[in-house]
Amino acid sequence: MVKSRRVQVLLILVVLSFLLIHFLPCSNNADMKEKTSPVHILILSSWRSGSSFTGQIFSQHPSVFYLMEPAWHVWVKMYQNNARVLHMAVRDLVRSVFLCDMSVFDAYMSSQKKKSDLFQWETSRALCSPPACNSFSRSDIITAGNCKTICGKYPFSKVEEACKTYSHVAIKEVRFFDLKVLYPLLTDPSLNLKIIHLVRDPRAVFRSRENTMADLKRDSNIVVGSQKTKGEMGPYNTMQVICKSHVEIYKAGSQAVPSFLKDRYLLVRYEDIVRDPLARAAQMYRFAELHFTPELQKWVHNITHGKGHGAQAFDIGSRDALRVSQAWRKTLPFQKIEKVQNVCKDAMDLLGYRLVQSEEEQKNMSLDLLLAQN
Repeated sequence: MVKSRRVQVLLILVVLSFLLIHFLPCSNNADMKEKTSPVHILILSSWRSGSSFTGQIFSQHPSVFYLMEPAWHVWVKMYQNNARVLHMAVRDLVRSVFLCDMSVFDAYMSSQKKKSDLFQWETSRALCSPPACNSFSRSDIITAGNCKTICGKYPFSKVEEACKTYSHVAIKEVRFFDLKVLYPLLTDPSLNLKIIHLVRDPRAVFRSRENTMADLKRDSNIVVGSQKTKGEMGPYNTMQVICKSHVEIYKAGSQAVPSFLKDRYLLVRYEDIVRDPLARAAQMYRFAELHFTPELQKWVHNITHGKGHGAQAFDIGSRDALRVSQAWRKTLPFQKIEKVQNVCKDAMDLLGYRLVQSEEEQKNMSLDLLLAQN
């Protein structure tokens, strides 16, 4: 009888050992997956470079919490300073947003702030769907116009609540001029940061900036100082600083890469996006560890193959993106093109934009010739 009980006890111990060995690791793995850090994506660009559209490629993804230019609040509050001085404040704000700590905005916004006080909040699908707004589904493609009409009255606390429910946090920012400023974020163990460096032909950027000069006045003053924005050379002085920053960022990201930057920096030219939107969107999604769903593929195709002319400067609507991207060739006088090429020559050479030597070349050179292989 005693022997029989011992055998039973041994059998029970064997079974328990088997269960512990084979099932506890699975539970641990499941816990590890649940605790995996979100992916953090910084779309790094400059004004009028197609960054708002590129930001929407990420914003419309159902796994992404997106904010457009949160550092706008820093620059509005501290406009007396220059861009380099503001780098640290901007970096700290971006880090806090990546970690879904929205208390960082307390320094720049009223204590009575609402979700709709965030700069361009309506361009974030995540702020237009649950839990930030219950009028749409998280899987919907949501336009800024529809969101602004319906979702504006929710409390600011919904921003942080929503952010914490996503596997990816993406920020589009135009207020960094040096990649080295971001090194502390790239080495921060609490972040899993990937940087998409978006550039555009400086001649196209210059033409677009001419159309939005009043809107960009404060930013230009911060970039180069109010004195240097005045007179005929003012716009070219700003372009020179912007182009130089792209050179510095590209060199830091791709030519002398520190180990912590490996596989975490991607250069993308806007012209390549509009030439082949699906391929470039797929490339950026792979880089960001996101799945390119059929719904998003359809949206990317439709928004880049419309009949619109891009007349509204800050509106992201369906347009003939390839034609709009090359509009500078028909509207920008050759004298201005020469000046832009002069102040941005290093950036154009490095990033693969060919110079045009005459008005005839400007109008007739094919896009394939204008863009060197990159």
